[in-house]
Amino acid sequence: MDAEDLELFRASLRQATASVTGEALDRELDELGWRDALAVDRRAAVSTLFELQGRANVTSSALDAVLASVLGVDAAVVLPRLGSCDPPAEVIGESVAVTGLATAALPRDQQAVAVAKDVVLLIGTDELTLRPVDGLDPTLGLVAVSGDGLRATSESKSAAWPVAVAAGQVALAHEIAGASRTMLQLARDHAVARMQFGRPIAAFQAVRHRLADSLVAIEAADAAIGGAWDDGSSFTAAMAKAVAGRSARTVARHCQQVLAGIGFTTEHPFHHYLRRVLVLDGLLGDARTLTTQLGQDLLGRRDLPAPLPL
Repeated sequence: MDAEDLELFRASLRQATASVTGEALDRELDELGWRDALAVDRRAAVSTLFELQGRANVTSSALDAVLASVLGVDAAVVLPRLGSCDPPAEVIGESVAVTGLATAALPRDQQAVAVAKDVVLLIGTDELTLRPVDGLDPTLGLVAVSGDGLRATSESKSAAWPVAVAAGQVALAHEIAGASRTMLQLARDHAVARMQFGRPIAAFQAVRHRLADSLVAIEAADAAIGGAWDDGSSFTAAMAKAVAGRSARTVARHCQQVLAGIGFTTEHPFHHYLRRVLVLDGLLGDARTLTTQLGQDLLGRRDLPAPLPL
């Protein structure tokens, strides 16, 4: 996309994410041709939508579309358990066992995609046990998926799972960064409006330092995400996801301190974004697990990756 088309595309998506969520947002995305944009300009489509989703705290089946497009299928995709990147399915003899998570789109599909090592399986949704996850962030709409002794309706060899995971990690990193920016905006607005000792608390050095540290953390995540797009490897995708997750926790901690008591109330929107980033951090590998895996990989190879061009 050229600059003019990208700005129009972003404005349309911003309006959609500001007004609807869930299945209604999926319909809006279809009308706007987001899936077509994903096929034509993946970076623009993913970075724009997922950042706006994070900023607005809304949900869609876009993550399924990102993963499915890499796997070469057209159905909702079963995700690994929180904190894991491993394939959620296992072939045992002639049957299949599945344990994982899914977005709210999976119960609406007749078939689900479950990957087992180098095999992509299509399984009838009615064969799976689905349970809504009413945990830290029930508005995200995650579903626990399980099943034993299943029969796949279709099976194909594929080595695309690591590539699909990398694509999903970059998309989630954008969403986490977008949510982090809104947390910072909420804290900044509060600091400007909240008066103490006759002046806004934004004038106090301690508050300014917390807001500045939050901005630095977000910019670090954005830089890592940009590097992942430029490099295109699974290593930098995992690194971007890890940096985004860790940065979000830094932003949440500082912004909670700036918001003080109001930040602990359910009336203030801050807790929605805090809950969202904590859960998103766990999807397709959390920051701590990914950092450990990346370190072990480097120690095993005894070779540092080439530096990214700045």
